[in-house]
Amino acid sequence: MRGIRLGILLAGTAVAAVLAARAMPAVAADDTDKAIEALVPVPDTSLVPPPTAQDVTAPAASTTVATPAAPAEPAVTTATTPAPAAQPATAAAPPAAQPAAAPAVASLDQQIGDKLRDVLTGKADRIIDRRNKQAVEAFYATRNYAPLWIDNGAPSARAKAVAAFLKTVDADGLDPADYALPEIKAGGEASALADAELRYTQTVLTYARHAQIGRVHFSRISGDIAYALVAPEAADVLGGLTDASNVAAALERFNPPHAGYKALKAKLAEVRAAKGGTAGPRIGAGPVLKLGKTTMHDPRVPLVRERLGLPGDSVNTAYDKPLAEAVKKFQDEHNLKATGQLTSTTIDALNGPKHDREAEIILANMERWRWLPRDLGKAYVMVNIPDFTLKVVKDGATVWKTKIVSGAPGTKATPLLSETMKYITVNPTWNVPPSIINNEYLPALAQDPTVLERMGLKLEYNRDGSVHIYQPPGERNALGRIRFNFPNKFLVYQHDTPDKHLFSREVRDYSHGCMRVENPDKYAEILLSISNPKDNYTVERIHRMYGTGEVDIHMTTPIPVHITYQTAFVDDSGKLNIRNDIYGRDARYFALMKSDERRVADIATENREASSTLVRPARLPDNYPNYANSAPRSAFGWLFGGQTSYEPRPPAGVRRVWSR
Repeated sequence: MRGIRLGILLAGTAVAAVLAARAMPAVAADDTDKAIEALVPVPDTSLVPPPTAQDVTAPAASTTVATPAAPAEPAVTTATTPAPAAQPATAAAPPAAQPAAAPAVASLDQQIGDKLRDVLTGKADRIIDRRNKQAVEAFYATRNYAPLWIDNGAPSARAKAVAAFLKTVDADGLDPADYALPEIKAGGEASALADAELRYTQTVLTYARHAQIGRVHFSRISGDIAYALVAPEAADVLGGLTDASNVAAALERFNPPHAGYKALKAKLAEVRAAKGGTAGPRIGAGPVLKLGKTTMHDPRVPLVRERLGLPGDSVNTAYDKPLAEAVKKFQDEHNLKATGQLTSTTIDALNGPKHDREAEIILANMERWRWLPRDLGKAYVMVNIPDFTLKVVKDGATVWKTKIVSGAPGTKATPLLSETMKYITVNPTWNVPPSIINNEYLPALAQDPTVLERMGLKLEYNRDGSVHIYQPPGERNALGRIRFNFPNKFLVYQHDTPDKHLFSREVRDYSHGCMRVENPDKYAEILLSISNPKDNYTVERIHRMYGTGEVDIHMTTPIPVHITYQTAFVDDSGKLNIRNDIYGRDARYFALMKSDERRVADIATENREASSTLVRPARLPDNYPNYANSAPRSAFGWLFGGQTSYEPRPPAGVRRVWSR
């Protein structure tokens, strides 16, 4: 029964297949048959050749043969479409030579980095300044020791920009020869390139240091100079250049930002431009030429006119008013007595190397500007010793100016410093500094034991055996009625004086170091209007405070005081002013820059002029007649005889504030 059913099913299937075949076109039937046949797996009966050595060493070619996963799609393609498996099996394989083509330049940079690491973590002192070594090592470590100045084994664009800038630093009074850069040879040895990299870094750091705090440390000029120099940090210098889009601006920022410095820089450019011309024939000696009732004639006049840039011709020998005015202006500009008379001194100045001299003086003053704080203060006091003036500046503008008397040359010179004025004392006590006691009063006492009493000075004997001499407040006090206090190690201040006649002199270097102010009451009013604006201090109110007791007026907002030495400066009218080098600060700078000391000039040295005499206690000599080895007594008794039990005490309110 089962066999019958199976036969019937097979017969029915055969009949259906025949009927379907008759209903289809012949071509379609052939294509279908071929497609069906293609899907039926048939064993490969072809003879395969034995494997060769090439087949064994190149397995990559055989691994791609099994890729024919795409034959599932032939149902929708024609029989003429090549199967995907027929594509070359080696097309997806990368070229065998590519893995070996790693960038050789990158390898060189890595070698440079390795050399930098070795040097910086070892002994780099031979290249990097000891002051910068730790910061430089930290900087490169954060970069994984990648070079800053070398790119692909050649000088980077940053390195080229630095080299171009350092060639122009003479405009800021520096010498490009001091900042010679090493040669970076493209494709050189890694060790040589690493050496050049570090030398480049050190040169840039040296420039930044010189630009910010000076080519010469002030201690090599004099022992009575004290500024708080702040050298640039190596990380700031290098980091700023790493991120800078303008390398020149990143390096220029280390120069002083002050208006006075920039004005001198502009004048230096003018002087150097003028130097290109010839000075012309020398003006000969002769009688003094001046204006008078009768016009003086002299054959030198045409040459003088030419030298001063005045119109005229060779036949006009008259020393007239326009020429006299031009001579007077020249004298004023060169710190000569401005009389308008053609003197031998004026002729020497006209004949001298004017431009060279002016340029040198400007350079010395630009150097001293680098010693000053970058931020002078919103309001500040500026003292110019060679000009014998003091001015108060607020918001960049001069609001008041007056004459001063400064220290005499030598051991009494007024020191250069920046400190802060904290209070003003009305009716000050003058505590004579030990230097004056030792150098002047003790010798005077040896000649005249009554000299202190006649001067209104008091003397007391301190417990340690030293001598204290002071002058109580009053109109005869050496400090006058007002003292301006900005405590400093040199014990100098600004103050009033009973000797007003000195302010009428052109050269005013007569003090022991302190600065005497011509109009101290007005000065106090100006300062207090800035520091204590709500207190309404006026000249009249200050006058009412005059008396016999000290009164301190504390400044709510302390005001910086900058004592400077400007032998060259540009005034408000744009005129270059030259002043005498009264303390020899310019001369010392010129000499140092021409000596072997120049190589280490930026390194601080021990003060040449020790200021210990300012604080060394004053003592009476043991050989004073009749008083040596005597019983304890007052200093007055020791010097002048009499009481032995009297012990003088300072007046109430008197403080030991020394002043020179």
